Amino acid sequence: MYSQDSISGRRRGRPEPTAEMLSGLACLICGTDYRNVPEPEAVVVSHRDDKQLLACHGTCARMASGSVDGLDETPLPLAERVRRHGAAGS
Repeated sequence: MYSQDSISGRRRGRPEPTAEMLSGLACLICGTDYRNVPEPEAVVVSHRDDKQLLACHGTCARMASGSVDGLDETPLPLAERVRRHGAAGS
């Protein structure tokens, strides 16, 4: 498992989230694009501007939120996140 120092250093060194990350279409930590993964295990780890921020279940979620399960909240369906991302870009 990762040490607390390692996790803290990763957070400090991480660049700003991309538009896809802010729309819940990609993992905040590893950048996995959920549109290209058959059945991703994404969990809600935070919120920003009334949007759910997601990370892959497990290590990514722990690095983003401190819990492998993220927040006790169900992510919006992928189709809804894609629709909102498209509407925001128009």
